[in-house]
Amino acid sequence: MNGIFSGWTVLDVTALVSVMAMWFCFAWLVERSHWAKLSLTSVVNAQRLEWMLRLTNREARISDASLLGNLMRSMSFFASATVIILGGVAAMLGSADRGYDALRSIPALSLISKELYEEKVLLLGLIFIYSFLQFTWGMRQFNYCCILVGAAPLTSDTQQEKMAFAKMAARVTELGARSFNHGLRGYYFALATLAWFIHPLAYIAAGAAVVLILWRREFHSKTRRAFRGQYGA
Repeated sequence: MNGIFSGWTVLDVTALVSVMAMWFCFAWLVERSHWAKLSLTSVVNAQRLEWMLRLTNREARISDASLLGNLMRSMSFFASATVIILGGVAAMLGSADRGYDALRSIPALSLISKELYEEKVLLLGLIFIYSFLQFTWGMRQFNYCCILVGAAPLTSDTQQEKMAFAKMAARVTELGARSFNHGLRGYYFALATLAWFIHPLAYIAAGAAVVLILWRREFHSKTRRAFRGQYGA
């Protein structure tokens, strides 16, 4: 059968489904499961609320606006880098013949059809498009938070007003950071997808390695222990 999916094997389908399942299951564990409250992300979110509460007790909020600007610049950098990467992926698709010939010249790589090669490159492009959309949405959310900071309660306002603002602003920054994390996670799994050009089993192994690395950073890293007041090595 010619056309899309014509060169796919059962192992290729299994590898793709397995890695995508790892990706979405990890996101669920970190964000929605009962383990989520133990993650580094959850600990940092608590500090976001503390940040916004302290902001309401400061007359000058230039430092807070500067911090938000730094966060937005980080996402802007990744969004710009993603556009450049997408240009490279488009170039790979435009010169698929040369890329496929170069791939076949490497003896250690598994033989795949040209159609499957193009579809793997296309998947890389789709992942980076997803990351770009996440980064730009995160930038917009932090931009909205800048507006909230500009409309923050005065130091003379009631504690109830301050708490309501802090919860709202912390939630917006949390959602912006979540979008940023989703974009970065796309980068990690895009790197794992490169292993698919070697062999489907290598793709599964790379996807599992990415999940293990991210799991360690979320639940067993020194950074998480430091946020929780555990300063040991």
